[in-house]
Amino acid sequence: MRIAINTRMLLPNKLEGIGWYTYEVVRRMVEAHPEHQFIFFFDRAYDPEFVFAPNVEPVVLHPPARHPFLFMIWFDWAIPRALKRHRADLFFSPDGFLSLRTTVPTLLTVHDLAYKHFPHQVSRLDRWYYQRFMPRFMQRAEKIVTVSEATRHDVIESGIDPGKVSVSYNGANPRFTVQGEEDRQRIREEFTQGEAYFLYVGAIHPRKNVTRLVRAFTRFKATTGQPHRLVLLGRMAWMAEDTRAAIAESAYRDEIIQVGYQGDDLPAFYSGAEALVYVSLFEGFGIPIVEAMGCETAVITSDRSSMAEVAGDAAILVDPESEGAIAEGMARLVQEPGLRTTLIQRGQERRKQFDWDRTAREVWSLLEEM
Repeated sequence: MRIAINTRMLLPNKLEGIGWYTYEVVRRMVEAHPEHQFIFFFDRAYDPEFVFAPNVEPVVLHPPARHPFLFMIWFDWAIPRALKRHRADLFFSPDGFLSLRTTVPTLLTVHDLAYKHFPHQVSRLDRWYYQRFMPRFMQRAEKIVTVSEATRHDVIESGIDPGKVSVSYNGANPRFTVQGEEDRQRIREEFTQGEAYFLYVGAIHPRKNVTRLVRAFTRFKATTGQPHRLVLLGRMAWMAEDTRAAIAESAYRDEIIQVGYQGDDLPAFYSGAEALVYVSLFEGFGIPIVEAMGCETAVITSDRSSMAEVAGDAAILVDPESEGAIAEGMARLVQEPGLRTTLIQRGQERRKQFDWDRTAREVWSLLEEM
């Protein structure tokens, strides 16, 4: 077969959620199936590291698709022509978008439908694009794979035939394992003056609920007197003014440490933390939960959406809209004897369900069925 794949999210030194998903799944499929030809569609000059094997033909299609109007040009003009020119039998799009102007059978990955739940947190132009095109994309795809049952439910609730929607969980990169005491101590000494800390990992924008996390941490400090710090690891994304204000207003602002992206050191940050506190309002999956489990870190997360599904009984589940509930979860972890150890042990078992090799095999099976 000749399988075309949308690889526009494979960006050197800029791999985030969907980029990592594309990397982990596509690399495994290509290497496991040298008998097939793969055509990678990039929207800009590509890094040779993403040409995973001799059976990959990289193709750059213009224009760079980073804006709704450019999306339409890239997906509905550049992609159909390229599919025809390269005689593709199938098209796999792992980023939730596809072309409405081709008859080539298409497998679509839908990570979440956050725009339906939080439309006010999306720009007017992006909201228009998602509302107009996402239902059409999902209807057009021959098959859809989602990364959680929660997202599958959202897709079906959008009027999509349940028979064409499958679930294949994300995996966790094997580098997320517990780090040695030397690395953990280095992180504490460099960032928290040697004190224990709670950790948040991810971009900072309203849906991630970091403003409430900061206020909950302030409440935790005031009621428990514990020496813990809060480390926010990730970039300030959009609409982050409220989070900045909450930090500035906190009586413990000096114990809230903002750290930019720390790719190489991320396992050490996880390993040294008292717990990951990931209380997003909505996620399609919530991969930091699984990464933390791999690093033998306890987890406090939201009791809704995919997060409760992914965490199972291996986390403290809290109402993310209640600062008091989040603060109480932090206090429980610190004050209840044996709770942290129990959560870590459960997390080690839970993490085994999330494996990129399995994900790649399941996605490949869907392509074979098509």
